[in-house]
Amino acid sequence: MITSERMAAVDRNAAAVGVPRKQLMESSGNAVARAVRESADAGASVAVVAGRGNNGGDAFVAARFLGEYDVTVHLLGRPETITTDISRENWDALQQAEIPTEVVKDSAALNLGDPDVVVDAVLGTGVSGAPREPEATAIEAINDADAMVVAVDVPSGMDVDTGETPGVAVEADRVVTFHDTKPALADRENVTVADIGIPEAAELFVGPGDLQQLERDPHAHKGDFGRVLVVGGGPYTGAPALSAQAALRAGADLAYLAVPDSIAETVQGYSENLIVDSYAGKRLLPEHVDEILERAANVDVVVLGPGLGDADETLAAVRQFLAAYDGRAVVDADGLEVVPEVETDADLVCTPHQGELRKMGGRVDEDWRERAEAVESFAADLGQTVLVKGAYDVISDGETTRVNRTGNPGMTVGGTGDVLAGATAAMFSALDAVPAASVGAYANGAAGDRVVDEHGYGLLATDLLDALPAALWGGADD
Repeated sequence: MITSERMAAVDRNAAAVGVPRKQLMESSGNAVARAVRESADAGASVAVVAGRGNNGGDAFVAARFLGEYDVTVHLLGRPETITTDISRENWDALQQAEIPTEVVKDSAALNLGDPDVVVDAVLGTGVSGAPREPEATAIEAINDADAMVVAVDVPSGMDVDTGETPGVAVEADRVVTFHDTKPALADRENVTVADIGIPEAAELFVGPGDLQQLERDPHAHKGDFGRVLVVGGGPYTGAPALSAQAALRAGADLAYLAVPDSIAETVQGYSENLIVDSYAGKRLLPEHVDEILERAANVDVVVLGPGLGDADETLAAVRQFLAAYDGRAVVDADGLEVVPEVETDADLVCTPHQGELRKMGGRVDEDWRERAEAVESFAADLGQTVLVKGAYDVISDGETTRVNRTGNPGMTVGGTGDVLAGATAAMFSALDAVPAASVGAYANGAAGDRVVDEHGYGLLATDLLDALPAALWGGADD
């Protein structure tokens, strides 16, 4: 089963792995035509009612495959307002093939005649809310027709994720949906799930389609996109600063650092954008935990681990924090080894490299497919989301598993994992754990690829900071 948002991401990811939407549209239209042929004999009259999006484009293709039928395509709106290039190309193909078409500029003028079959391609899966005009009148006309109604992907007017119909909706006799069942269609009869050639890679590998989750409300306010607290430092100063700066570069609104006061001035010196709120001492200790928990209650995500070191008292403090914390956290570096020992109500993303995974009790493997299976099993036992860093990053919560292929050998330099932890925390402020870890890994690797493309190997972790925004929002299809 797949939601409309996830389906849109998979469509885009398919293009990134070499199967463009144009090719998918050809397969989708063929599947719709096949359903029409199964519903009516050759020579029957078919009225195709099409909107101006890709749903309509699927129907334009279907009309070309129905040469043995009496087909008329009714376009709701002017051809020049068709919203995508591939749909427009398929509309033009109808004109060149001299397949009968009608442009419906006034919904009152829509006349379907007396068809044997109506193909409903008015609204697609990406549309929500009550249908407007001319779509509402077109839906009513479809329902009034004494014909078999075949809906393309989803009956127009139905929310494909919830099944709600806030306004008028098509009463379809048959639905041809693509790639996988949609939530609203799961218990519905007469639904055909058509394989349109989307490869498994489009769902497994993180790609540019996953970045579509990052769209922002233009009316948002400060803090709407995340407050991140980095708990780190003591033996090291650069690691927590890298994580906090990465969180900001990846879209978090505010980044706080809880570090020992012995290093606070140094950490603050890395960037004026950081909010450093220190605690007494030279390293994290159990007596600091209550204070850290109070700060954690005021943010969306905690990054726990960068630069903390592995002193026994510090690891005891990490255990104590996790046992009491019930929010979201990205656990990295030295904090990782205690996670399997602790019962926590927190929602964690753990970001080990393979050596750290081994210390946690997980199994490592050089083959990424074998590693993916092992990580999935380990995450299921752990009850948390795990992002295992490598040439291919593997992300799993024990049920959903993704693989990220961005990144390069230059990223073996120290500090890139700290950048990943901060970027993932920014994503975790707005997304669930697996999507957050997936996009965080993709962005971190894509930033590294941009740096290497421009400067060659010898990159520094700090180079990734400036490249993160472009990896996330600029040139996402590069």
